[in-house]
Amino acid sequence: MTGPTALVSALHEELDAVLRLMPDEQQQSIGGRTFWRGHLHGHDVVAVLSGIGKVAAATTATVLIERFGVQRIVFTGVAGGLQQGVNVGDVVVARQFLQHDMDASPIFPRHEVPGYGCSTFDADTALTAQLLRASETVLRALPAQLPEVVRSAFGLHAPQCHHGLLISGDRFVSTTAESEALRRELPDALAVEMEGAAFAQVCHDYRVPLAVVRTISDRADDAAHVDFPRFLREVASRYSGAIVEALLKD
Repeated sequence: MTGPTALVSALHEELDAVLRLMPDEQQQSIGGRTFWRGHLHGHDVVAVLSGIGKVAAATTATVLIERFGVQRIVFTGVAGGLQQGVNVGDVVVARQFLQHDMDASPIFPRHEVPGYGCSTFDADTALTAQLLRASETVLRALPAQLPEVVRSAFGLHAPQCHHGLLISGDRFVSTTAESEALRRELPDALAVEMEGAAFAQVCHDYRVPLAVVRTISDRADDAAHVDFPRFLREVASRYSGAIVEALLKD
């Protein structure tokens, strides 16, 4: 691998956890985004915030590939759990991605991306296997290291690592009615967020390996707003930093 690895975070707290691991990062601004170029455990890396939503995510992915020549992209973030058993404090490593709000019907079937003849894009098999292994390693150790008051506040009892379909759309799913509708329409979906499928489509176009891990912060229902900043600060950002470190040490 000759080009750098991109480390993409959805939110500032998660990016800060990654930047704290980089001893020599240097900033560069392109397209209204700040990119940090440096090294992590001997790897040449570029770290950046994705931006919120599919358009911002696609722009970020394109700049990473076109301007920095990244050879693989690893994305960490949070998501709302959909499928039964995908609980707060679990992680989802994506196998496939789908845009739940893509609808060019009746010209194309609902969810099919026009011009591609498909509705899903795959994560890279080899990179995802590495990310899955890193995530499982972190989940075996990190939750027990969190303060008991944090584990009790978010019900972090034996967090699990899931692997499957991740769905994306340009709305924050935060009501029980919305999440139930998504479960009926897309019963294989493990979790919902706002950027992964856009990264997947760009990486498909450029043939750049992509792997995505999402920490479940809520159940994408009426309780989705409960102390999200605290969860992000005390749980999700620690997951992100530890998973990235475990991946690059592998």
